[in-house]
Amino acid sequence: MKADFRPKQIYEQVADQIRQGIRSGTFQPGARLPSERDLAQRFQVSRPAVREAIGALQNEGVVITRHGSGTYVIDKVTQEVSPLSPSSEADYSPISTLEVRLLIEPAIARLAARRGKRDELAERFLAQMANVKDITDARQQALWNECDRKFHRQLALMTGDMLIAKIADEIERTMAQPLWNRLRDDGIHDAARIQLYVAEHRLIYEAIVSGDEEAAAFYVEGHLKRVHRDISRGDETA
Repeated sequence: MKADFRPKQIYEQVADQIRQGIRSGTFQPGARLPSERDLAQRFQVSRPAVREAIGALQNEGVVITRHGSGTYVIDKVTQEVSPLSPSSEADYSPISTLEVRLLIEPAIARLAARRGKRDELAERFLAQMANVKDITDARQQALWNECDRKFHRQLALMTGDMLIAKIADEIERTMAQPLWNRLRDDGIHDAARIQLYVAEHRLIYEAIVSGDEEAAAFYVEGHLKRVHRDISRGDETA
């Protein structure tokens, strides 16, 4: 029986090339990696793809990123570093996930606004997100991640359409993946950004419950574009 190989995502290919550079000695243990811009030019890919690759390597314990300084190969990394096999399960690309969400979620907001009903769970998730003050605290970070995922899923449930809810379930699963959380947490690492996200979530919710389809779709699109910018940008030194 032939193995069911899947094509590797771009970020996986970039991560493989960085691992190869570590194994070959091009990137020495403890050394700083080239900037994201330089890596993007070297591998002929976008900077967001490099960001995703570095995020994946961070999750594997291969590199560490220090804000304002750059990304470094972990001292203990050895020649044992190896790429994932083609059949291994990998996280979805966060950038691809956001592109899909930009297509789907404004439409979900419109449909939910047609019903124009308040939702107790959505309001609970909003309140819990608003209570997060220190995103560097592991427990608060985990609470934020969970409430953020569940809030967006709840908007789909507010449409009353079970097929849309099933689609939202799949999106929620991608938002629970380690790579998504790594890049999103790196992008919103301060209290001011957290409160901005809370305000955007509240605008989306209030537009929905007031029955304003255009505003609901507009606010969702604006929010997702901000998330895209936040998780795509790296430190200029990184």
